[in-house]
Amino acid sequence: MEYVTLNTGAKMPLEGFGAMMMTPEDAGKAEETVYEAIKTGYRLIDTAASYMNEDAVGRACKRAIDEGIVAREDLFVVSKLWVQDMKTEEDAAKAIQASLDKLDLGYIDLYLEHQAMGDYFAAWRAMEKAHKDGKLKAIGVANFFPNVLANFCETVEVIPAIDQVELSPFMAQEAALANMRDYGVTPMAWSPLAEGKHGIFTDPELTAIGEKYGKTAAQVALRWNTQRGVVIIPKSSNPARMAQNLDIWDFELTDEEMAAVTAKDLGKSGIIDHFDPATVKMILGMRIHD
Repeated sequence: MEYVTLNTGAKMPLEGFGAMMMTPEDAGKAEETVYEAIKTGYRLIDTAASYMNEDAVGRACKRAIDEGIVAREDLFVVSKLWVQDMKTEEDAAKAIQASLDKLDLGYIDLYLEHQAMGDYFAAWRAMEKAHKDGKLKAIGVANFFPNVLANFCETVEVIPAIDQVELSPFMAQEAALANMRDYGVTPMAWSPLAEGKHGIFTDPELTAIGEKYGKTAAQVALRWNTQRGVVIIPKSSNPARMAQNLDIWDFELTDEEMAAVTAKDLGKSGIIDHFDPATVKMILGMRIHD
């Protein structure tokens, strides 16, 4: 495993496990899936208040700790504040405490604003306070596009440690990564395998590159992102696929291969259009609690 050093000085694994469960069946076995991921070797676990499984993630982590599989300080747990609670500083503070209580791990290693919606400046002030109090070891954002991130970094007291955005061979976002580097913000990829879209698992070029190293197209796509300094959080409930996704640290892509993967960029998301007003309304209308 390789690590990246955040602007807080903390070291974060470059690869982790995404705990967003896509189906009701997956959601029902979230604890077992996360526990299996930790047993497989994952030390970074990414969840969110809106995934409705912070309690299951916390139980899985505590179980692994109690069984001596891992120490708490070796786990890097990420969660996110949902937009429903980004109306006032007080709302955000309550939601932060709710995440802390559900995970029940003493502190959260990294806590993100899930979207650049609602009053994300008021919410950030609550996150800054929790960060200063040691409850949140690092704070960051998600889905902040370059112009939003620039304005945010020029305004807030604590610069985000992370911006978690869609980053895959088909959504390379080179300009966004350059902007993050300018502010010392580490990029983190959600859906680094594009949710299986665009034929990524059988892509001829990715497959050909992989054959050179004895790797799959998916492993090439994951390695490409980490070589760009991007933290990745692939998700799978299949133990064999979990292990395969983690097996990307014994090869390195050439500059030419990196460029070939980047050239697949389509310049737009095939998953969600954050610039569509209907998407904004949908996200703002999504409630995760009363």
